[in-house]
Amino acid sequence: MSELNKIALEILGNGKGILASDESTGTMTKRLESVKVNSTPENRLLFRETLFSSSSMTDCIGGVILYDETIRQTSSKKIKIPELITSMGSHSGIKVDTGAKILAGSTNEKITEGLDGLRERLKEYHKIGAKFTKWRGVYNIDVKKNYPSKLSIETNAHALARYSALVQESNMVPIVEPEVLMDGNHAAKDCYQKTSEVIKKCFEELILHKVDLKGIILKPNMILPGNKSKDKISNEDVARLTLKCLKESVPTEVPGIAFLSGGQSELEATENLNLINKNNNTNFIMSYSYGRALQQSALKFWSKNIKDINGTQKVFNHRAKMNTLAAQGKWSKEIEN
Repeated sequence: MSELNKIALEILGNGKGILASDESTGTMTKRLESVKVNSTPENRLLFRETLFSSSSMTDCIGGVILYDETIRQTSSKKIKIPELITSMGSHSGIKVDTGAKILAGSTNEKITEGLDGLRERLKEYHKIGAKFTKWRGVYNIDVKKNYPSKLSIETNAHALARYSALVQESNMVPIVEPEVLMDGNHAAKDCYQKTSEVIKKCFEELILHKVDLKGIILKPNMILPGNKSKDKISNEDVARLTLKCLKESVPTEVPGIAFLSGGQSELEATENLNLINKNNNTNFIMSYSYGRALQQSALKFWSKNIKDINGTQKVFNHRAKMNTLAAQGKWSKEIEN
Protein backbone atom coordinates (compact mmCIF):
# COMPACT_ATOMS: atom_id res chain seq x y z
CA MET A 1 0.00 0.00 0.00
CA SER A 2 1.41 3.39 -0.96
CA GLU A 3 1.60 6.21 1.59
CA LEU A 4 -0.98 8.24 -0.36
CA ASN A 5 -3.40 5.29 -0.53
CA LYS A 6 -2.95 4.81 3.23
CA ILE A 7 -3.82 8.49 3.92
CA ALA A 8 -6.88 8.33 1.62
CA LEU A 9 -8.15 5.24 3.47
CA GLU A 10 -7.49 6.82 6.89
CA ILE A 11 -9.55 9.86 5.87
CA LEU A 12 -12.55 7.80 4.67
CA GLY A 13 -12.25 4.48 6.53
CA ASN A 14 -14.83 3.11 9.01
CA GLY A 15 -17.56 5.55 8.04
CA LYS A 16 -15.38 8.61 8.57
CA GLY A 17 -15.87 11.62 6.34
CA ILE A 18 -14.47 15.06 5.61
CA LEU A 19 -15.43 18.38 7.17
CA ALA A 20 -15.23 21.02 4.42
CA SER A 21 -14.19 24.07 6.43
CA ASP A 22 -12.45 25.84 3.56
CA GLU A 23 -14.87 28.72 3.03
CA SER A 24 -13.06 31.81 1.78
CA THR A 25 -13.16 34.90 4.00
CA GLY A 26 -15.92 36.33 1.77
CA THR A 27 -18.10 33.20 1.99
CA MET A 28 -17.51 32.81 5.73
CA THR A 29 -18.43 36.48 6.23
CA LYS A 30 -21.79 35.85 4.49
CA ARG A 31 -22.40 32.78 6.68
CA LEU A 32 -21.61 34.64 9.91
CA GLU A 33 -23.58 37.72 8.93
CA SER A 34 -26.58 35.50 8.09
CA VAL A 35 -26.66 34.54 11.81
CA LYS A 36 -25.81 38.11 12.94
CA VAL A 37 -22.22 37.47 14.10
CA ASN A 38 -19.41 39.88 13.15
CA SER A 39 -16.93 38.27 10.74
CA THR A 40 -13.60 38.96 12.43
CA PRO A 41 -10.54 36.66 12.20
CA GLU A 42 -11.11 35.91 15.92
CA ASN A 43 -14.77 34.89 15.44
CA ARG A 44 -14.01 32.81 12.34
CA LEU A 45 -11.30 30.99 14.32
CA LEU A 46 -13.49 30.59 17.41
CA PHE A 47 -16.26 28.83 15.48
CA ARG A 48 -13.86 26.60 13.58
CA GLU A 49 -11.79 25.75 16.66
CA THR A 50 -15.01 24.79 18.45
CA LEU A 51 -15.70 22.21 15.72
CA PHE A 52 -12.07 21.05 15.43
CA SER A 53 -11.85 20.25 19.16
CA SER A 54 -15.15 18.32 19.35
CA SER A 55 -15.25 14.57 20.11
CA SER A 56 -16.63 13.72 16.65
CA MET A 57 -13.26 14.75 15.19
CA THR A 58 -11.93 11.50 16.66
CA ASP A 59 -14.95 9.31 15.94
CA CYS A 60 -16.37 10.65 12.66
CA ILE A 61 -14.12 13.15 10.86
CA GLY A 62 -11.10 11.70 9.04
CA GLY A 63 -10.04 14.96 7.40
CA VAL A 64 -10.69 18.70 7.53
CA ILE A 65 -10.30 20.94 4.48
CA LEU A 66 -8.90 24.31 5.58
CA TYR A 67 -8.61 27.73 3.99
CA ASP A 68 -5.25 29.52 3.79
CA GLU A 69 -6.15 31.84 6.71
CA THR A 70 -7.08 28.94 9.01
CA ILE A 71 -4.12 26.62 8.36
CA ARG A 72 -1.81 29.43 9.54
CA GLN A 73 -3.77 30.24 12.72
CA THR A 74 -3.05 29.20 16.31
CA SER A 75 -5.79 27.95 18.64
CA SER A 76 -6.76 29.56 21.96
CA LYS A 77 -4.61 26.89 23.66
CA LYS A 78 -1.62 28.13 21.63
CA ILE A 79 -1.55 25.04 19.39
CA LYS A 80 -1.25 25.46 15.62
CA ILE A 81 -4.50 24.45 13.89
CA PRO A 82 -2.98 21.52 11.90
CA GLU A 83 -1.49 20.21 15.18
CA LEU A 84 -4.87 20.50 16.91
CA ILE A 85 -6.52 18.51 14.10
CA THR A 86 -3.78 15.84 14.22
CA SER A 87 -4.11 15.58 18.02
CA MET A 88 -7.82 14.80 17.55
CA GLY A 89 -6.92 11.90 15.23
CA SER A 90 -7.80 13.59 11.95
CA HIS A 91 -5.86 14.86 8.91
CA SER A 92 -5.47 18.49 7.76
CA GLY A 93 -6.20 19.38 4.16
CA ILE A 94 -5.99 22.64 2.25
CA LYS A 95 -7.98 24.23 -0.58
CA VAL A 96 -5.40 25.28 -3.18
CA ASP A 97 -7.37 26.64 -6.13
CA THR A 98 -7.87 30.41 -6.35
CA GLY A 99 -11.48 30.28 -7.50
CA ALA A 100 -13.61 29.87 -10.61
CA LYS A 101 -13.28 32.68 -13.16
CA ILE A 102 -15.07 33.39 -16.48
CA LEU A 103 -13.98 30.91 -19.15
CA ALA A 104 -12.61 32.73 -22.21
CA GLY A 105 -14.55 31.53 -25.25
CA SER A 106 -17.65 30.66 -23.21
CA THR A 107 -18.50 33.60 -20.98
CA ASN A 108 -21.40 31.92 -19.13
CA GLU A 109 -19.12 29.13 -17.91
CA LYS A 110 -16.24 28.98 -15.44
CA ILE A 111 -12.65 27.76 -15.34
CA THR A 112 -10.86 27.25 -12.03
CA GLU A 113 -7.55 29.08 -11.64
CA GLY A 114 -4.57 28.59 -9.34
CA LEU A 115 -1.95 26.54 -11.23
CA ASP A 116 0.61 29.37 -11.39
CA GLY A 117 3.06 29.01 -8.52
CA LEU A 118 1.20 25.95 -7.22
CA ARG A 119 4.28 23.73 -6.84
CA GLU A 120 5.88 26.21 -4.41
CA ARG A 121 2.64 26.72 -2.45
CA LEU A 122 2.19 22.96 -2.11
CA LYS A 123 5.69 22.57 -0.63
CA GLU A 124 4.83 25.19 1.97
CA TYR A 125 1.45 23.65 2.84
CA HIS A 126 3.04 20.22 3.23
CA LYS A 127 5.62 21.71 5.57
CA ILE A 128 2.86 23.40 7.63
CA GLY A 129 1.17 20.00 8.08
CA ALA A 130 -1.28 19.39 5.20
CA LYS A 131 -1.74 15.75 4.18
CA PHE A 132 -4.28 16.35 1.42
CA THR A 133 -5.58 19.14 -0.82
CA LYS A 134 -8.69 20.22 -2.69
CA TRP A 135 -9.39 21.78 -6.10
CA ARG A 136 -12.93 22.39 -7.34
CA GLY A 137 -14.04 22.59 -10.95
CA VAL A 138 -17.57 23.93 -11.49
CA TYR A 139 -19.94 23.13 -14.35
CA ASN A 140 -23.41 24.57 -14.91
CA ILE A 141 -26.13 22.75 -16.84
CA ASP A 142 -28.15 24.58 -19.48
CA VAL A 143 -29.87 22.06 -21.75
CA LYS A 144 -30.72 24.62 -24.49
CA LYS A 145 -27.11 25.82 -24.74
CA ASN A 146 -25.71 22.29 -24.27
CA TYR A 147 -23.78 23.33 -21.14
CA PRO A 148 -21.44 22.23 -19.79
CA SER A 149 -19.77 22.68 -23.16
CA LYS A 150 -16.95 20.52 -24.51
CA LEU A 151 -14.62 23.47 -23.81
CA SER A 152 -15.67 23.69 -20.16
CA ILE A 153 -15.44 19.91 -19.64
CA GLU A 154 -11.99 19.62 -21.24
CA THR A 155 -10.33 22.71 -19.75
CA ASN A 156 -11.49 21.96 -16.19
CA ALA A 157 -10.47 18.29 -16.48
CA HIS A 158 -7.02 19.36 -17.69
CA ALA A 159 -6.63 21.77 -14.74
CA LEU A 160 -7.78 19.12 -12.22
CA ALA A 161 -5.25 16.65 -13.65
CA ARG A 162 -2.33 19.11 -13.61
CA TYR A 163 -3.21 20.03 -10.04
CA SER A 164 -3.42 16.35 -8.99
CA ALA A 165 -0.04 15.49 -10.51
CA LEU A 166 1.62 18.39 -8.67
CA VAL A 167 -0.06 17.44 -5.37
CA GLN A 168 1.12 13.83 -5.54
CA GLU A 169 4.61 15.07 -6.41
CA SER A 170 4.45 16.93 -3.06
CA ASN A 171 3.39 13.72 -1.24
CA MET A 172 -0.20 14.75 -0.55
CA VAL A 173 -3.54 13.26 -1.58
CA PRO A 174 -5.50 15.36 -4.09
CA ILE A 175 -9.25 15.63 -3.70
CA VAL A 176 -10.60 15.88 -7.24
CA GLU A 177 -13.87 17.85 -7.13
CA PRO A 178 -15.76 18.22 -10.41
CA GLU A 179 -19.04 19.78 -9.27
CA VAL A 180 -21.98 19.80 -11.67
CA LEU A 181 -24.12 22.47 -10.04
CA MET A 182 -27.73 22.01 -8.90
CA ASP A 183 -28.66 25.49 -10.17
CA GLY A 184 -31.24 25.38 -12.96
CA ASN A 185 -34.43 23.72 -14.15
CA HIS A 186 -32.82 20.61 -15.71
CA ALA A 187 -34.09 17.08 -15.07
CA ALA A 188 -32.17 14.40 -13.15
CA LYS A 189 -31.42 12.60 -16.45
CA ASP A 190 -29.59 15.72 -17.68
CA CYS A 191 -27.54 15.79 -14.47
CA TYR A 192 -26.77 12.08 -14.95
CA GLN A 193 -25.62 12.53 -18.55
CA LYS A 194 -23.47 15.62 -17.91
CA THR A 195 -21.95 14.29 -14.66
CA SER A 196 -20.96 11.10 -16.53
CA GLU A 197 -19.29 13.14 -19.29
CA VAL A 198 -17.47 15.35 -16.78
CA ILE A 199 -16.15 12.50 -14.61
CA LYS A 200 -15.05 10.35 -17.58
CA LYS A 201 -13.08 13.27 -19.05
CA CYS A 202 -11.47 13.97 -15.65
CA PHE A 203 -10.17 10.41 -15.41
CA GLU A 204 -8.98 10.46 -19.00
CA GLU A 205 -6.83 13.50 -18.11
CA LEU A 206 -5.72 12.10 -14.73
CA ILE A 207 -4.43 8.95 -16.47
CA LEU A 208 -2.72 11.05 -19.17
CA HIS A 209 -0.94 13.02 -16.42
CA LYS A 210 0.19 9.76 -14.76
CA VAL A 211 -1.70 10.42 -11.54
CA ASP A 212 -1.79 7.42 -9.18
CA LEU A 213 -5.54 6.77 -8.93
CA LYS A 214 -5.05 4.77 -5.71
CA GLY A 215 -3.85 7.98 -4.07
CA ILE A 216 -6.77 10.33 -4.82
CA ILE A 217 -10.25 10.97 -3.43
CA LEU A 218 -13.09 11.87 -5.81
CA LYS A 219 -15.57 14.51 -4.57
CA PRO A 220 -18.55 14.46 -6.95
CA ASN A 221 -22.12 15.72 -6.79
CA MET A 222 -24.99 13.30 -6.36
CA ILE A 223 -27.39 12.91 -9.31
CA LEU A 224 -30.20 15.36 -8.60
CA PRO A 225 -32.66 17.42 -10.64
CA GLY A 226 -32.01 21.18 -10.81
CA ASN A 227 -33.21 23.23 -7.85
CA LYS A 228 -35.78 24.97 -10.12
CA SER A 229 -36.86 21.76 -11.87
CA LYS A 230 -40.40 20.39 -11.96
CA ASP A 231 -38.84 16.93 -12.30
CA LYS A 232 -38.80 15.70 -8.68
CA ILE A 233 -37.34 12.26 -8.00
CA SER A 234 -37.34 10.03 -4.92
CA ASN A 235 -34.34 9.61 -2.62
CA GLU A 236 -34.18 6.00 -3.82
CA ASP A 237 -33.81 7.22 -7.41
CA VAL A 238 -31.09 9.68 -6.35
CA ALA A 239 -29.15 6.76 -4.87
CA ARG A 240 -29.78 4.46 -7.85
CA LEU A 241 -28.75 7.01 -10.48
CA THR A 242 -25.72 8.20 -8.48
CA LEU A 243 -24.42 4.64 -8.06
CA LYS A 244 -25.03 3.81 -11.73
CA CYS A 245 -23.22 6.96 -12.87
CA LEU A 246 -20.15 6.36 -10.68
CA LYS A 247 -19.96 2.65 -11.45
CA GLU A 248 -19.80 3.46 -15.16
CA SER A 249 -17.45 6.46 -14.89
CA VAL A 250 -14.91 5.87 -12.09
CA PRO A 251 -11.96 3.45 -12.45
CA THR A 252 -11.94 0.72 -9.79
CA GLU A 253 -8.48 1.76 -8.46
CA VAL A 254 -9.95 4.87 -6.81
CA PRO A 255 -10.15 4.09 -3.06
CA GLY A 256 -12.94 6.40 -2.05
CA ILE A 257 -15.65 8.83 -3.03
CA ALA A 258 -16.67 11.68 -0.72
CA PHE A 259 -19.85 13.38 -1.89
CA LEU A 260 -20.37 17.12 -1.75
CA SER A 261 -23.75 18.24 -0.39
CA GLY A 262 -24.21 20.93 -3.07
CA GLY A 263 -27.16 22.84 -1.69
CA GLN A 264 -29.05 19.87 -0.19
CA SER A 265 -30.47 20.36 3.31
CA GLU A 266 -28.70 18.62 6.20
CA LEU A 267 -31.34 15.90 6.31
CA GLU A 268 -31.44 15.33 2.53
CA ALA A 269 -27.65 15.01 2.36
CA THR A 270 -27.69 12.41 5.15
CA GLU A 271 -30.66 10.46 3.82
CA ASN A 272 -29.30 10.28 0.27
CA LEU A 273 -25.86 9.20 1.50
CA ASN A 274 -27.47 6.46 3.60
CA LEU A 275 -29.45 5.08 0.65
CA ILE A 276 -26.35 5.17 -1.57
CA ASN A 277 -24.53 3.03 1.01
CA LYS A 278 -27.43 0.66 1.58
CA ASN A 279 -27.37 -0.09 -2.15
CA ASN A 280 -23.62 0.25 -2.74
CA ASN A 281 -22.67 -2.62 -5.05
CA THR A 282 -19.19 -1.23 -5.84
CA ASN A 283 -15.78 -1.55 -4.19
CA PHE A 284 -15.65 2.20 -3.50
CA ILE A 285 -15.93 3.67 -0.03
CA MET A 286 -18.85 6.12 -0.32
CA SER A 287 -18.64 8.84 2.30
CA TYR A 288 -19.14 12.59 2.72
CA SER A 289 -17.25 15.85 2.36
CA TYR A 290 -19.84 18.30 3.62
CA GLY A 291 -19.64 21.99 4.48
CA ARG A 292 -23.03 23.53 5.21
CA ALA A 293 -24.67 20.09 5.64
CA LEU A 294 -22.34 19.45 8.61
CA GLN A 295 -22.05 22.96 10.05
CA GLN A 296 -25.33 24.83 9.58
CA SER A 297 -27.17 23.67 12.73
CA ALA A 298 -24.03 24.14 14.82
CA LEU A 299 -23.52 27.65 13.40
CA LYS A 300 -27.12 28.65 14.21
CA PHE A 301 -26.78 27.34 17.77
CA TRP A 302 -23.36 28.96 18.28
CA SER A 303 -24.58 32.35 17.04
CA LYS A 304 -26.99 32.61 20.00
CA ASN A 305 -24.07 32.44 22.45
CA ILE A 306 -20.59 32.18 20.94
CA LYS A 307 -19.14 31.20 24.34
CA ASP A 308 -21.29 28.06 24.59
CA ILE A 309 -18.60 25.71 23.29
CA ASN A 310 -20.07 22.50 24.75
CA GLY A 311 -23.57 23.15 23.40
CA THR A 312 -22.24 23.93 19.92
CA GLN A 313 -20.07 20.81 19.94
CA LYS A 314 -23.05 18.68 20.96
CA VAL A 315 -25.02 19.91 17.90
CA PHE A 316 -22.03 19.35 15.59
CA ASN A 317 -21.28 15.89 17.07
CA HIS A 318 -24.86 14.80 16.38
CA ARG A 319 -24.71 15.85 12.71
CA ALA A 320 -21.30 14.22 12.21
CA LYS A 321 -22.53 11.00 13.88
CA MET A 322 -25.62 10.90 11.63
CA ASN A 323 -23.46 11.23 8.51
CA THR A 324 -20.96 8.62 9.67
CA LEU A 325 -23.86 6.20 10.23
CA ALA A 326 -25.16 7.11 6.74
CA ALA A 327 -21.69 6.41 5.29
CA GLN A 328 -22.19 2.84 6.58
CA GLY A 329 -25.86 2.54 5.53
CA LYS A 330 -26.89 2.46 9.22
CA TRP A 331 -28.82 5.74 9.51
CA SER A 332 -32.58 6.03 10.02
CA LYS A 333 -34.98 8.95 10.60
CA GLU A 334 -35.87 7.53 14.03
CA ILE A 335 -32.37 8.20 15.42
CA GLU A 336 -32.31 11.82 14.26
CA ASN A 337 -33.88 13.23 17.43
